Amino acid sequence: MIDPTKRIANWNVGYNTERIKAIVDEKRPTMLANVTALYPMIAAMELQVKQVCDGAGVPTIQYPFYLCFGREMWALSRKDISGESLAIEAATLIAKWKARGLTEAVLQAIRTDVFNVAAPIAP
Repeated sequence: MIDPTKRIANWNVGYNTERIKAIVDEKRPTMLANVTALYPMIAAMELQVKQVCDGAGVPTIQYPFYLCFGREMWALSRKDISGESLAIEAATLIAKWKARGLTEAVLQAIRTDVFNVAAPIAP
């Protein structure tokens, strides 16, 4: 068992706020550039998801759940996977959100219309 005094000392060293601030200050320009590049893309994707939901007659109270699905699809689409692998991963997400009560047809429309990902080829 590790001595609690030693744990507290280790925590105190690791959470030196001056050191953390210096690190964050150094990284901030790059972090800001990343956010500046990504947020407009995320906002555009979310607008497209909302448009699909509007067209499908989804109640607005359910939009946050479809937006979560859209964000997960967006994260998938930014990884180094494509083609059938991406289609299979998207199908897994659709199954997950369908199990949570969302409409499969709307999820499929978001997959296809917003992310241009086709359904996986049946085995």
